[in-house]
Amino acid sequence: MKHLDTLHWVGGVDGHLCLIDQTRLPVEFVEIDCRNVEAVWEAIKTLRVRGAPAIGIAAAYGVLIGVQNVIVGDETAFFDRLRKVIAYLATSRPTAVNLFWALKRMQAQAESLRGRPTAEIAAALLDEARTIHEEDRLMCRAIGRHGAALLRDGQGVLTHCNAGGLATSDYGTALAVFFAAAESGKTLHVYVDETRPLLQGARLTAWELHERGIDATLICDSMAAQVMREGRVEAVVTGADRIAANGDTANKIGTYGLAVLAKAHNIPFYIAAPTSTFDLSIQSGAEIPIEQRDPKEITHAFGRQTAPDGIAVYNPAFDVTPANLITAIICDRGVIKPVTQEKIAEVLK
Repeated sequence: MKHLDTLHWVGGVDGHLCLIDQTRLPVEFVEIDCRNVEAVWEAIKTLRVRGAPAIGIAAAYGVLIGVQNVIVGDETAFFDRLRKVIAYLATSRPTAVNLFWALKRMQAQAESLRGRPTAEIAAALLDEARTIHEEDRLMCRAIGRHGAALLRDGQGVLTHCNAGGLATSDYGTALAVFFAAAESGKTLHVYVDETRPLLQGARLTAWELHERGIDATLICDSMAAQVMREGRVEAVVTGADRIAANGDTANKIGTYGLAVLAKAHNIPFYIAAPTSTFDLSIQSGAEIPIEQRDPKEITHAFGRQTAPDGIAVYNPAFDVTPANLITAIICDRGVIKPVTQEKIAEVLK
């Protein structure tokens, strides 16, 4: 199967971040260079890089990029700049917890080296970003192994948004389950929700599955209930952007509706996510901040006006699926079932 480098670092401490511009897919495959922290922030904000794990990795590299101009200098100036860069990157998107998790790791790594030469601290920041990157790759592979065991040969499965290699460092989360199943010899048919309003399913997931030779069919979001009723779908697997301590899960808008439909049709509903996506500091999904995005994503999607001028628009980017609708959470440490606060704590301890 083709390897996909969603993002990678070029050079040493004075290098830069290169990433696939996902807003150009599937028609154009374009990579862009981020040579300053503003470019990293813009790439995250505008979804050039997206998916919780990939956002965290990009932000980690972004921290180093942001302090490159103070590597040669005194410690006070270095840490003052570091604090400002981390605070700035944290404003890019509010829902995906991996962003804040990665920024905290980079901050902690720098703080642990106070008193050392700033060039040495910068080198350690690059090492930490690379470690976060590699850890995600290994977690994705583990998710794939654990999740593939839950699917039978010949099953029809449905996924929403994009939780593949484009959303991570390499293999994906939800799509990792399908890729690992295929590599083990199982044949699946994947139904791909287009995922309104920005069509991450149609533009990205369908592209990834096609590139890897996985049998896939694209459907409109509103068709999910019908394909379930017809018996075409026997399991639903999606990714996640933040999972609360009790298992409530935030993911791309439309995921909650799929979970309700899966429950109504007696179909297992699985969440696939790395341990870095769990936020045990919050007790339930009610505490997860939901990003509100530009109304033009709905009224003028992809440059064409499809709604009357002046119409009110509500555009939440995510919704929260209650834990009681989730059959199991597939993470790098195994399968969490039942999805309860006690079971989550046990697996993640």
